[in-house]
Parts: sequence; C-alpha cells; structure tokens
Amino acid sequence: MKVEIWSDIMCPFCYIGKRRFEAALEQFPDKGHITVEWKSFQLNPSLKSQPGKNVYDYVAELKGQSREWSVAMHEQLAGTAREVGLTYNFDKAVIANSFDAHRLIQLAKKHQLGDAAEERLFIAYFTEGKDVSNQETLLELGVELGLDRAEVSAALASGEYATAVNQDGHEAEQLGIRGVPFFVLDRKYGVSGAQPVEAFTQALSQAFAEWKQSQPAIVELDNLSGQVCTPDGDCK
Repeated sequence: MKVEIWSDIMCPFCYIGKRRFEAALEQFPDKGHITVEWKSFQLNPSLKSQPGKNVYDYVAELKGQSREWSVAMHEQLAGTAREVGLTYNFDKAVIANSFDAHRLIQLAKKHQLGDAAEERLFIAYFTEGKDVSNQETLLELGVELGLDRAEVSAALASGEYATAVNQDGHEAEQLGIRGVPFFVLDRKYGVSGAQPVEAFTQALSQAFAEWKQSQPAIVELDNLSGQVCTPDGDCK
C-alpha cells in the first residue's frame, strides 16, 4: 500500500510529522507492505533567498509581530522537535527558496533515495543552517547521498525536474491540500499535519485493512502443484 507525503523541507512540522509517522510505521505489523513516496509542496514559491536575514526577524516582519514573539514561537517549535529527537537551530537557519532542493529530491527519487534526500535536506536546513537554495551546497548534499556528481550538477544547472516539482504541487491542489505535511494513504484517506503517533497508527491500520481486502486472491491450481519447502524445513 502506498503512502504519499506532501512536504516542504523548510516546514518545521513536516520534519516532526516525518518522525512521528516513522514511529508509527516502525511498530506497524504489516510495515513490509507499505511504500512511501515523498511529494514536493512549496509553502512559499515566491520567496526570495536571503542568506543574511535572521529567521526571527524575517518571520516577525512577515507576521507583523515583534521579534520577541518570533523568538518565543521558534523556541516552542524547537521544544516540540526535541520531543521526537530532532535538533532545530533556528539561530542558524537561512532564508532560502526551496525549489531547487525539491528538484534534488525528485532526482533522488529516481534512484530510490527520496526518503534519504528528504531527511538529509531537513537536517541541512533545521540543524546545520545550510543554504538549501545554493546549488553548490545541493550538489555536495546530492553526492553525499550517493548520487553521481555529474548527474546532479547537470540537473541543477539545466532546470531538470522542475516539471515534476510543479506536477506534485498541481496534484496537491487537485486533492485539496492546502498545508503540509499531508499524508495520503492508498489515495483514500488523508491525514493533515504532524499528528500524534497513535493517529498515524490508526490511519495505517484502517487504510491497510481496506487495501488488503481489495487485493486479488491467489488461487492455487491443484493440478499444477510441485515440490516445495516449508518454513519448518520440510522439503518434498
């Protein structure tokens, strides 16, 4: 059963939601039948990268609030992140447009490294304070993931995978997704936000039970039975 997750690597609740979903999936008895696909969702497509801008001041100005309010709000977010084992260093955060980072994730998905790319970019932004709009930074992160340097360099320079990023955004719009993280289970159930682990567990159980019922049954033909080995070591 497929679980699709729309996310932006600059979204604090997306990383928290990732950890909580992973915790639910780890204890899910049928986790081996679950595949996860990350989808691109830019929260602020028109954002101009501002490497020298402090995130506290940026959000305060954006929301029309005081710097003190912004600092307190970010400290609260960092506290929530710590509860799931994450480190948010907002004092290091770089205001950056995430479009090219999403293109890197799309390239990584081609090589079955989508989850690894999502994780690495979250760490780069929230913990390490890297500029995720800088193509040299993205190139090094891509190579670190195990991607071919020449392929990453060519993709970033050419604008490749932009269509895939935009398609994910269009798909989210069609599904009525207005915020992230957003989890879609088997294209039947939607879970919005960084829900508690128990909520993800319940959603997985319900969606998987229905998915399992919809799978075609395997009918063994009596006249085509051959020699087999069973788990108890009996071969005949």
